[in-house]
Amino acid sequence: MARNTGIEWTDSTWNPVTGCTQVSAGCDNCYALTLANRLLRGHYTARQPERDTPAGRRDPFAVRTWPQRLVEPHTWKQPRRVFVNSMGDLFHAHIPVAFIRTVFEVMLTADIHIYQVLTKRPARMERFIRNNIDLFAHGEVPAHIWLGTSVEDQKAVFRVAQLRCIPARVRFLSCEPLLGPVILDLDGIHWVIAGGESGVHHRPLALAWVRSLRDACSGAHVPFFFKQVGGRTPKAGGRLLDGKVWSEYPNSLASAFK
Repeated sequence: MARNTGIEWTDSTWNPVTGCTQVSAGCDNCYALTLANRLLRGHYTARQPERDTPAGRRDPFAVRTWPQRLVEPHTWKQPRRVFVNSMGDLFHAHIPVAFIRTVFEVMLTADIHIYQVLTKRPARMERFIRNNIDLFAHGEVPAHIWLGTSVEDQKAVFRVAQLRCIPARVRFLSCEPLLGPVILDLDGIHWVIAGGESGVHHRPLALAWVRSLRDACSGAHVPFFFKQVGGRTPKAGGRLLDGKVWSEYPNSLASAFK
């Protein structure tokens, strides 16, 4: 079934893949890892991981695929924004290419929805799209499948260039948790999300970092979405930036929902 979500920039989550491994500072307080260990341990460990080892079987956040979930988008009658893999990364090295291809086939056929595919591994995303370009009419990922990468600080900015190499109608960046000032080249980028970290061990957000991103987006005519200030809970700091909620979306959102 679709999972309703409190994530402000989407409507539902869809997790044909769960589990991941940490790759950068943005992973340090991963909410998905926390959920897997606290609430989903029994459910996840009942399934064999992709790399079947004794340690992996015990680890609720080991990478797992869930083929039975592939049918879900076809059962949703009303169009929605769908965050793909809120509990993992579709482009983790443990995910077989054939499974990733099947996920894209579902997104291409259940095309009344918008799919928001976010990864910290845009290099593998780019290789997959290049090697499976036959999936896409006109050699381009269509407007209802948004491809994105996470950029939490300046050290992660290299991912933007990797994302930019992908032939896609909509490319987006998630600067969440934003851990420092980020200078971005927004050429070929169609949407930017920013937000602070939440949780017991959250790291503080300086609104000056957010303003800088917002102003860069404004200058480049790129829609900007500010998710949250963050704090001990996601709602603790609110969503206002200079007295306003910034909830802009790419223009393709309206056209894709026609």
